[in-house]
Amino acid sequence: MTSEVPKKSLADSTIDTVNQISKIIQSIRFGSVEIVIHDGKIVQVARKEKLRFDTKNN
Repeated sequence: MTSEVPKKSLADSTIDTVNQISKIIQSIRFGSVEIVIHDGKIVQVARKEKLRFDTKNN
């Protein structure tokens, strides 16, 4: 007997991806988010965050 994991629909998968990207964007104060697309599908999301230090007060 095999137990199969139900596959997510394309719509569910898209919603999950959009939610993950939204969380990344909301959590970055300074930086960028790069979305890599192949054949019309998101295959990678890269987050680049910068730390900024106020040198005027030092």
